[in-house]
Amino acid sequence: MSWKISVMSGGKGSWPNRLMGRRAVLGGLAGAALTPLAAWASLSHIPPDAEPATRPDAEPAGDRRMRGMWLSSVLNSNWPSRPGLPAAVQRDEFASWMDLAVSLKLNSVFVQVRPTADAFWPSPYEPWSQYLTGVQGRDPGYDPLAFMVDAAHERGLAFHAWFNPYRVSMRRDTPLAAGHPLLREPGWGVAYGDGLYYNPGLPEVRAFVQDAIMDAVTRYDVDGLHFDDYFYPYPLAGQEFDDTRAYAEHGTGFPDRAAWRRHNVDLLVQELSTRVRRDKPDVQWGISPFGIWRNATTDPLGSDTKGSQSYDDQYADTRKWIRSGWLDYVAPQLYWNIGLPAADYAKLVPWWSDVVKGTGTALWIGQPAYRSGAPGEPSVWQNPEELTRHLTLNRPHPEITGDIFFSATDLRADRLGAITRVIQDHYQTPATAPTLTRHPNLLPSWH
Repeated sequence: MSWKISVMSGGKGSWPNRLMGRRAVLGGLAGAALTPLAAWASLSHIPPDAEPATRPDAEPAGDRRMRGMWLSSVLNSNWPSRPGLPAAVQRDEFASWMDLAVSLKLNSVFVQVRPTADAFWPSPYEPWSQYLTGVQGRDPGYDPLAFMVDAAHERGLAFHAWFNPYRVSMRRDTPLAAGHPLLREPGWGVAYGDGLYYNPGLPEVRAFVQDAIMDAVTRYDVDGLHFDDYFYPYPLAGQEFDDTRAYAEHGTGFPDRAAWRRHNVDLLVQELSTRVRRDKPDVQWGISPFGIWRNATTDPLGSDTKGSQSYDDQYADTRKWIRSGWLDYVAPQLYWNIGLPAADYAKLVPWWSDVVKGTGTALWIGQPAYRSGAPGEPSVWQNPEELTRHLTLNRPHPEITGDIFFSATDLRADRLGAITRVIQDHYQTPATAPTLTRHPNLLPSWH
């Protein structure tokens, strides 16, 4: 094997000092992923219809719209605030996050419960998460998932359980707990960059990942099953995700390795869709992909953008999933400002609206609260109006039925008062969490 692992024997592991991947820093995904990176847009690029003469009308009372926030556990980025906290402190911290969501007039939380092939519940498949106790496999002394679901429901919040399917560790030298699946089946693992991943090309891995996820979905009163943008890892210059053996064994009949990889991810999404709708039909199942499917210069069906493409880079054919009816919702991460030449929010919103139109798949927009007023962000994000303009621009598109904000920490920080502007402009009246399109009269059990 080309990677090494060690067995966890106790003590605290090490955590990188920055969140990798997904929304880590704009330079990682939403910035460097735009190639070539065009000059940052100024406020003068904002189209007239996105610049209301007066404050926009708030959402109508009684409207069913998604108002959500992501709460990350990986690297203890949101919750728990650090590993090894007493259970009572962890519970108090989580309750304060739920109180924040209520105070912001949100109705849903998306909480990361399986960040690195581990678990925030007593799982028969994978070990307890190190982000709870500091040691992978160590029992935290309570059932976090059961507590979190109850805490959310007690406050009238829908609870969406957020899983990362293939990521095993953020660092390949992270000790794995005794009995970890990758110690039992070392052939399942692929080292890539600093991290370690399950190989999506192995059918037994795909089945195992689904079983591990569905264990939580079927045993707990969760309202949603959620993935973000991570499938195959983002490409790294000069490095290859080594799935050569799996491709030789399972890739017959595909024109190239890329098509085979897309098929592998398609199967995961399709099979999970079947299982959710069979075993827990009241659960909303959806994905928050990278905001660009393909560029129009690559594919005439793509968007007028010049960035990384989920179809080619994560082998995630999000457009196909929507058109095939495999998802209840899609929440693309549109983490760019209005007017950015390489990835203009004002152009991506209508593109995604057109993709979901007539499919029955709900469209919620992933919003970058982490950018507003953050040090090092360009001038457009130092204007507290940018984020609220995003929601204003959404309003003419009936396909869009809400937004999810990344992340909870940034909502609490409310730099420049940007979040306060969003609440004042758009959330003056309560909104109920959306119901399933396929079950329009089915209310959440906690409602």
